[in-house]
Amino acid sequence: MTLRTLALNALIGAAALPFGAQADVTLSTSNDPNAFLGAQVSQLLSHERDSVMAIETDTVAQVLANFKPTAKPMAPVQVEYTGAFLAEQPAASGGENWECLTQALYFEARGESVKGQFAVAEVILNRASSSQFPDSVCEVVNQGTGKKYQCQFTYTCDGRAEVINEKKSWTRLGKIARLMLDGAPRRLTDGATHYHTKAVNPRWARAFPRTASIGVHYFYRMPRA
Repeated sequence: MTLRTLALNALIGAAALPFGAQADVTLSTSNDPNAFLGAQVSQLLSHERDSVMAIETDTVAQVLANFKPTAKPMAPVQVEYTGAFLAEQPAASGGENWECLTQALYFEARGESVKGQFAVAEVILNRASSSQFPDSVCEVVNQGTGKKYQCQFTYTCDGRAEVINEKKSWTRLGKIARLMLDGAPRRLTDGATHYHTKAVNPRWARAFPRTASIGVHYFYRMPRA
């Protein structure tokens, strides 16, 4: 047992004594340990501390010299907007937000090209990233649900049951949802937060800057203040 350990044990033992007991060591009202350990003990502790610190410093230096990082930085998610690329991807799964995004792609864009499906996913994630919309994918997708034809995504408030009949489409769209949630770049729509089919001409589109035309959809960004 080192001198430092003995001294610290004595300090702990003294601190544990009840205030009314007769103790061999009188506790000082000062927070300075020199006041009750004594100058000689403090000097010995200081010498031992310096020795230990020197050893620890050498040890740390040796560890750092021999350290070889093994973790590789995470590579950005790379995507190609083709059916062949999606076919090579593993079957996807996920939690609530993955389910909501896959469902939105299924009912909003399953008849679109792969590029168009990625573009719709971008809009949903751009909304989730914007302070103007709810924070999560599921909240974005279901915003306004419950008011017929007053929701943000028609399939959630058109009164029809959401039934998944096309399993292959669901599997493919689930892969897109997984890639996008995992950080695939949003480079198709230039920050779009809205879209509509080319078959309609909503009034709001006149005030929103159009950012892209992909498949059967036009994409728009919210006007800047």
